[in-house]
Amino acid sequence: MSAPAASPELPKGYEPQQVEARWYDVWDQAGYFHAEPQPGRPSYCITIPPPNVTGELHMGHALQHALHDALIRWKRMSGFNTLCVPGTDHAGIGTQRLVERALAAEGLNKYDLGRERFLERMWAWTEQYGNTILGQLRTLGCSYDWRRTRFTLDEGYVKAVLRSFVDYYERGWIYRGDRITNWCPSCQTALSDLEVDHEDVTGNLWHLRYPFTDGNGHVTVATTRPETMLGDTAVAIHPKDPRHEGEAGRTVRLPLMERDIPVIADPILVDPEFGSGAVKVTPAHDPNDYECGIRHHLPQLSVIGKDGSMTEAAGPYAGLDRFEARRRVVADLDARGLLDHVEEYIHAVGHCERCRTIVEPLLSEQWYVKMEELAREAAAAIEDERMRFIPERYAAPTVEYLHGIRDWCISRQLWWGHRIPIYTCAAGHECASVETPDACAVCGDSTLTQDPDVLDTWFSSALWPFAVLGWPEPTPELEAFYPTSLLITDRQIIRLWVIRMLYSSLHFRGVVPFPDCYIHATVLTRDGRRMSKSKGTGVDPMDLIGKYGADATRFGLLQMASKGQDIRFTEERMEGARFFCNKLWNASRFALMHLGGGQPLHRDPNLMRLEDRWLASRLSATVEAVYVALADYNLDDAANAIYEFTWNELCDWYLELAKPRLQAGGDDAAHVRALLAETLETTLRLLHPFMPFITEEIWSALRDALGQGDAWGPSVMVAPFPVAEAGARDADAEAKFARMMERTQAVRRLRAEAKVPPGQRVKVALVVAEGTTLAPEEADALSGCLSTLARAEVEWIERDQAPQPSLSDLAAGVEAYLPLTGLVDVEKEAAKLRAEMASVEKELARVQGKLANEQFLARAPEAVVEKERGILAELEGRRQAAQERLTALNAAV
Repeated sequence: MSAPAASPELPKGYEPQQVEARWYDVWDQAGYFHAEPQPGRPSYCITIPPPNVTGELHMGHALQHALHDALIRWKRMSGFNTLCVPGTDHAGIGTQRLVERALAAEGLNKYDLGRERFLERMWAWTEQYGNTILGQLRTLGCSYDWRRTRFTLDEGYVKAVLRSFVDYYERGWIYRGDRITNWCPSCQTALSDLEVDHEDVTGNLWHLRYPFTDGNGHVTVATTRPETMLGDTAVAIHPKDPRHEGEAGRTVRLPLMERDIPVIADPILVDPEFGSGAVKVTPAHDPNDYECGIRHHLPQLSVIGKDGSMTEAAGPYAGLDRFEARRRVVADLDARGLLDHVEEYIHAVGHCERCRTIVEPLLSEQWYVKMEELAREAAAAIEDERMRFIPERYAAPTVEYLHGIRDWCISRQLWWGHRIPIYTCAAGHECASVETPDACAVCGDSTLTQDPDVLDTWFSSALWPFAVLGWPEPTPELEAFYPTSLLITDRQIIRLWVIRMLYSSLHFRGVVPFPDCYIHATVLTRDGRRMSKSKGTGVDPMDLIGKYGADATRFGLLQMASKGQDIRFTEERMEGARFFCNKLWNASRFALMHLGGGQPLHRDPNLMRLEDRWLASRLSATVEAVYVALADYNLDDAANAIYEFTWNELCDWYLELAKPRLQAGGDDAAHVRALLAETLETTLRLLHPFMPFITEEIWSALRDALGQGDAWGPSVMVAPFPVAEAGARDADAEAKFARMMERTQAVRRLRAEAKVPPGQRVKVALVVAEGTTLAPEEADALSGCLSTLARAEVEWIERDQAPQPSLSDLAAGVEAYLPLTGLVDVEKEAAKLRAEMASVEKELARVQGKLANEQFLARAPEAVVEKERGILAELEGRRQAAQERLTALNAAV
């Protein structure tokens, strides 16, 4: 070992703000985050879910990236060529809305600028505001390869997106068609089914009378959207419903529009158990009605426009907002006696996930991807576990969804995004091309028009894992890092993103994009609600980092990161993690006081006491537990194992026992210093993936104090992760020390029961219980432990020598007696106990009488009765404790 350097003195208190930014810059500039392909070396790669370029860090992100970075740092320290690719998504709808809102404040809209100038504004906004969240991830400590940061509108990424579109198109898997589409009147674009949030709302079910054209009776239909009746082109009944026998083939006069429409029989559309058994059919405004209309060749009449107002086809209601038209239609039907009745009705209403506007199903021409073959391959990959979900409960519903998936609407009526690469000449010839063609390949016409729409954002992000590594080019990165190793994401986007990456990778790369898909918990409020900034229930992670530090924020979240259930967030967890930082810091300061200054370190096997063997064994057990937990994605178990070892075993037990040995000096002190240095250094490496900043600060100070720069390397970040050594566990030492802990805690209880001041030393008599064997090593260790940790002088006695009066406690085969003479005023204490018991007995009588009262039990709310029963149990416990203490004192009274 080289001569140790002077010990750098850690500041008295840990201030994360003074440490975190400094170390992050050191790591980044040293290139520790960057990875290049290294043939022959095992690789580990994660591509983060790209946050929206409009986004800022929220609690879900904070948890997700704490998980990401802990695993990345672990794998990097474990010798893998580790790459984590960051980046952002252009977020077509959301980003365009923000810029259009800014334009509106200037009295402009996108059409005033034109497409080219509008896109210039979009890029300017993105360059100014679009990397906010990436900077916040740096603050959190994420060790991502920022040199490889990608954006879904990067030149190379655009090429990948267009290449995939052309491939699907040329296979006949992309087509254009008029179908019912979810339309957002506010965002002015089509949405896929997965971009619509269906929320249960309390509305009305209006029952309307449609008179038969021949004047003989009427049929009653029910609807939640009476304004759409203006576009009805039929009324449907079930062919086997006896209530409507003979009605199929007749016609009814459509109220308000005064046109005749047929009554048709359709067993697919009509549920005879619902309402009157007759339903209105509006093919242009409902997907099920649309399919019915196709089956029966019905006209498709659009009465609601893309701006949410009524069209000319709505007759006298043209130009009205759809909800105002609803009110007018209902009023007019009522005035004509055609409103049968109205009932309150709870039903699911689709809302745009971005702007929360109620979505309108409209007939529009859009581009679609055929999903049958792609979905079949994805389902098979999940079923045969080529890609597994963690937790596994997400696999079955995902496969079920894939088996029933609809074709995917991929066109959006936006300007920001990947413009659809379809070009059409004046003659109507159409082609798909990555590069803009010079002329029509069929007729040679050089005047080509490109489709004005852009692709759904999820179409481009479906390529993320391999496009960020250079696809469609055969790059060294693809060779070295693909398929990636893991995806960590939220359950809300399994259908939106995970399965799309799965089938895209299977199609374009022939492999799953990652073997493991870890669905992390959702961070909820303390009372179990979803966090939402707009509803005032959100918590800003940046505020937590500012208050507690990034390490404490990460560690507090990871301690709660169970695979099996969602997290109910409490700030007390962050506070507890901050206390843990302080505990580690103070323990390290103490260790450094004894480790620097040129003092020799030598771990001597001949000087290993019970506590030394126990510490080494417990450290090995913790290393093993952490490794197993990380490998199984149980990061909460890993974090809590390190916490337990560091706080309780290392700090509260071993360091306290080591203090007198260090103060005594000599060979034993050198031995303890060596063991302490080894344990602390290993613990810091073990903890680094969870708390990168504080561990680097302490580890570097420890390295410099011991003069280990050449041996340990430049940073804990690139030091090897601890590995449990075979045979390092010492079951005998762990069992003996566990018994010693029980016995020490028993003496501490006696001190507390006797109310001995913390600084006062006491005498304790110990008796080995019958049937218990105590080895000399255990007896000596216990005497030393009680002297140090319980401030007790030990006397070993025979059973018939137990001092009186005294308090006693039996733990792990050893009975401890705490003599009371000289410690307490026995008479005074006994009097206090008798007074306390009298008070308790009085209160017990009151509660017992209340609970014996049949009228009280019958009339009082259950919660009140349970409260009284709880009071009874508490009082009985207080009585028993007082009685036991009084019994111990009786011998001297």
